Amino acid sequence: MKHTGIWLDKDKALIITIEKEQETLQTIPSNIEHYRIHGGSGTRFKGGPQDVVQDSKYLEREKHQLKQYFKTIVEEIKDTDALVIFGPAGTNEKLNEELQKNYKSLSTKIKGVQKADSMTDNQVKAWVRHFFKSN
Repeated sequence: MKHTGIWLDKDKALIITIEKEQETLQTIPSNIEHYRIHGGSGTRFKGGPQDVVQDSKYLEREKHQLKQYFKTIVEEIKDTDALVIFGPAGTNEKLNEELQKNYKSLSTKIKGVQKADSMTDNQVKAWVRHFFKSN
């Protein structure tokens, strides 16, 4: 039985795999750029007409980068038997949605999607161990 826990946010994913009492931890960087959105060009008023165009372009790019990030994660976890996804709100839910939508066979293995703050690698490992022991 192969258990996998994924702690992720917009910067990186920590994938913990527990198989036959053997634990592995792998870090996957997201490569998602952080955008700083500024006011429209040359206007003193926030929300100039350029903002809208810029915003949607950034969001599209971010959405594309997020999809790429999730695809990389899926490559690493595709042979797992049970899966838990946790991390700060937002990214964990987006990964869950992506799995439900595009990776049906994996989505059936999800045992939980939970909110969790930033943790050290050891805390992440302990969290995953605990999760699968109690479930």
